[in-house]
Amino acid sequence: MLYNNSNMEGMCEKGLLEYVRKSSPPPFLLKTYMLVEDPVTDDVISWNDDGTAFVVWQPAEFARDLLPTLFKHSNFSSFVRQLNTYGFRKVATNRWEFCNDMFRKGEKELLCEIRRRKAWSNKQQPVAPTQTSPQELDEDQRSSSTSSSSGYITLIDENKRLKKENGVLNSELLSMKRKCKELLDLVAKYAHSEKEEEDERPKLFGVRLEVPGEREMKRKRAEIRESASILLSQSCK
Repeated sequence: MLYNNSNMEGMCEKGLLEYVRKSSPPPFLLKTYMLVEDPVTDDVISWNDDGTAFVVWQPAEFARDLLPTLFKHSNFSSFVRQLNTYGFRKVATNRWEFCNDMFRKGEKELLCEIRRRKAWSNKQQPVAPTQTSPQELDEDQRSSSTSSSSGYITLIDENKRLKKENGVLNSELLSMKRKCKELLDLVAKYAHSEKEEEDERPKLFGVRLEVPGEREMKRKRAEIRESASILLSQSCK
């Protein structure tokens, strides 16, 4: 079969585009890898212990502070949906940990092996993969209703847990305040009784007489007052 120049040029251009597509990781994967690798963000997102998966430790802070810097949106559910389209799977039930066999610490070159899942029409006809376009990127940033509902339910459960913990802390605080008041009343009562004892001491020519053993009693009382003051200051903080 004979090919004219225009056909040859078209084939070369198509082959070049295919080569570039296969040798360049998708922008979404590159940006995600950058976030996971950056040690500055380790308290929000980082690799797991063996570097085979990454963990979003603080989803709210991740969506609010990090997503807008690279993805121009702040929708965590949309980010999770994007991970699903590239074959990532959630591998932990108690935290947002995601894994892909080709997404590993220190092996950035493997990103080229990760491909988006093929889309299928209602007639089960495969759609040929194409180069990522701005329209696709915009679609990637939209969350599906299912993933949004899942994220909403997760936030509700987290809110319930925090409310429960807050109720326990409030109960402990009320208990400490009650004990603090009881201690204050005890100290006040002790000081009042000491003053009454002082007033009841006999006088000689208008001068209070010292009762035998009173100095030792005063020393012990001073020690008790000092201990009570320390305990009071610690209990009421």
